[in-house]
Amino acid sequence: MRSLLFVPGDSARKFARARQGTADALIIDLEDSVGLDGKEAARGIARTMLEADRDRQQLYVRVNALDTGLTLADLASVMPARPDGIVLPKCASGDDVRRLSHYLDAFEAASGHADGATRILGIVTETAASLFGLGSYREGFSRLAGLMWGAEDLAASVGATENGDAGGYHPPFQMARNLCLMAAAAAGTVAIDTVSTDIGDIARVEAEARIARRDGFLAKAVIHPTHVDAVNAAFSPGPAELAWAKRIIAAFAAAPGTGVLRIDGKMIDRPHLRAAERLVSSERGQ
Repeated sequence: MRSLLFVPGDSARKFARARQGTADALIIDLEDSVGLDGKEAARGIARTMLEADRDRQQLYVRVNALDTGLTLADLASVMPARPDGIVLPKCASGDDVRRLSHYLDAFEAASGHADGATRILGIVTETAASLFGLGSYREGFSRLAGLMWGAEDLAASVGATENGDAGGYHPPFQMARNLCLMAAAAAGTVAIDTVSTDIGDIARVEAEARIARRDGFLAKAVIHPTHVDAVNAAFSPGPAELAWAKRIIAAFAAAPGTGVLRIDGKMIDRPHLRAAERLVSSERGQ
């Protein structure tokens, strides 16, 4: 996955439009984009969305946070339609992933879905306390599909008047971003960059995506269909980059016991090989 597009859970029209686009995954949102009075109706609409053909796009559902008392009702509505995954907001630590995983065990058994088939994507920096739990995702959570960082709710949590400006995110939020990246790497899962909230500035979306990929993120969430193509392009390796990665892989395959090689005058070692393998693997998975 390169791009994950949020779609309001109460809008069949926006979902239909998103289905015609190029996002790799859609996140049907039952949390922030749906008011409290509309939650029940949105669950039924979301379930209908999940019954769409899934040949091209993965369909995730963002449920309401565990401390709202709404999570189980969300899951009861959508799990019979077998979403590819659940997005958990306000995820504080691995304990929250474990708790949600137990819920999914029961719902999968009740719906006849394969055990462990529903993935979990945690949004893991939305509260100040969650930053202290970022080291807890390394404990082998088989359902974990990725860790996403978020800046909007975090600003409210710490009482900030803003999280960034035209020059980028302010230091506290850069810290959250970077810690999420490291947490995902330590857990062996996908690091997902947060959304760009400036809907009309495609150049900024593209710049954010390219910087994120440079730093090690493997995908970016988006909130508007016009952002998707820029994100997909940023996370798609170019021909020269792919050719170089394949040369590295081929060179190590030809010398399996070697730890360090020289290619075009450059020292190439095992970390370069791992990066090359990841690049080629991500290109195949698009």
